[in-house]
Amino acid sequence: MANTSPRVGIMSAGDMGSGFGSVLHTQGLEVYTCLAGRSELTRLRAEEAGFIDSPDLDHLVRNVDLFISVLVPSEATQLANDVAAAMTRTGATPFYADLNAIAPNTVLAIEGIVRAAGAGFIDGGIIGGPPRQGYSPHIAVSGPDTPAIEVLRERALDIRVTGSRVGQASGLKMVYAASTKGTTALWTELLTAARAMGLQDALLSQYGDRNVVYQTAQRSIPGMPNRARRWVGEMEEIARTFADLGMTPNILQGAADMYALVGETPLADLTSRDPNPSLDDVLDALIARLRVE
Repeated sequence: MANTSPRVGIMSAGDMGSGFGSVLHTQGLEVYTCLAGRSELTRLRAEEAGFIDSPDLDHLVRNVDLFISVLVPSEATQLANDVAAAMTRTGATPFYADLNAIAPNTVLAIEGIVRAAGAGFIDGGIIGGPPRQGYSPHIAVSGPDTPAIEVLRERALDIRVTGSRVGQASGLKMVYAASTKGTTALWTELLTAARAMGLQDALLSQYGDRNVVYQTAQRSIPGMPNRARRWVGEMEEIARTFADLGMTPNILQGAADMYALVGETPLADLTSRDPNPSLDDVLDALIARLRVE
């Protein structure tokens, strides 16, 4: 039977991880992380969220019942290796929930690493922004060990079982993010191209003032630059998902390329605590990176 008041470890304490930690701490749970080598901003987020700082991963895995991995996709496998090594050294085997934006085949490889260390494994995907008081994103989970994280429904998190197989929750995250962040990348590229050619007003007149899709682009693009570098890896994982199914990876690889371009602009250095730039600011920053005659 799953522990209804688990001690939870979260790596890392970025925007998403600290959001989880804050909600769970407010709900009365002990929440641990390891801040060794982390930035001052991450340390500040962790302090505000009520995290208990473990000096190393060995200490962390010995003191938690459930470990949640939520960080940039490119770091997911290395973290799994590091945590599995800590489990092997200590003999502690907390359940491991991977909530990263990664392809099903990536998560299956991580499952193998974790289960080899003797721990249970939960596949997960987060749809929505960081948790906060009164709000939780949809947290899709799948696999045979989901009861270990389903108890967090009682702690204000919206946990939804997607299927019985590891890979299904990650697959849902991949196709959903393709429709949202992938679309944002497309709108960013086409609006930049139109502005660079002096055609922005002409293009917008084709949509009209009531165009719902363009209004969505106006809302989504300004908040994107400070996430663009992280989203490169997510788009690459979506591209891998499609390739593994025998479809073209090129559409979402193009989205990754677009976010890499945004990541080269000064706007990508903004943090989530800075005001968002305007849509025009984003487009102008991208045009400055282009070689336009």
